[in-house]
Amino acid sequence: MVTMRLCVFGANGPTGRLVTGQALGEGHHVTAFTRHPDEFPIEHPRLVVAAGDVADQDAVTDAVAGQDAVLSVLGVPYSKDPITVYSVGAEHVTAAMHRTGVERLVAVTSSAVEPNPNRIGGFLFERVLQPYVVNRLGKTLYDDMRRCEAIIRASGLDWTLVRPSGLFAAAEVSRYSVVPGHGVGRFTARIDLADCLLRELGENGHHRQAVAVLTTEGSPSLASMMWREAVGSKH
Repeated sequence: MVTMRLCVFGANGPTGRLVTGQALGEGHHVTAFTRHPDEFPIEHPRLVVAAGDVADQDAVTDAVAGQDAVLSVLGVPYSKDPITVYSVGAEHVTAAMHRTGVERLVAVTSSAVEPNPNRIGGFLFERVLQPYVVNRLGKTLYDDMRRCEAIIRASGLDWTLVRPSGLFAAAEVSRYSVVPGHGVGRFTARIDLADCLLRELGENGHHRQAVAVLTTEGSPSLASMMWREAVGSKH
């Protein structure tokens, strides 16, 4: 892949730190956008840590200016209160990209915004656990992700939406799968998600498509994944 200048929104989350580290390891220049720059654990000559909030249009525009591409891995916990981080972030990031002439955007949402119409998890998963997470526990979050996707689709930019399933930690990148639309599986390792985001920036990226990224090796149990979902993990 050609060396690029990348801006990562949500850089201080679990996936954001992984994709920042992987990008630096591949020779890219990275601007890590975070509300808590003092807590960012990575230091590197090719890294700029930009303090800011995606609700601040000027800060977002400053971070995007001069980049070759933008990666959005924004994430917040579940809440019963209305969530707007994803949609506001999408509005401000896409506006900043238009203002500064940056065209390539790869953004993370979730497979839960459009559940697989095919049965892949058995009765307990399909009829009890998944509906509870999508329609009750995470309703405000997934509603905002849908608004985010709509904004990005209508932006006119060169976008890709990456939809992981139940996120878990793994030590190294696996032979994960990436398919347009829906895939077969319930889990995604964060390190695989981070790798996928960088691969989507290459020549074989899925332009103006939503893709599912799924880990097929070393996945956790359904029970442990649902527990983490209930607690509310961020990207």
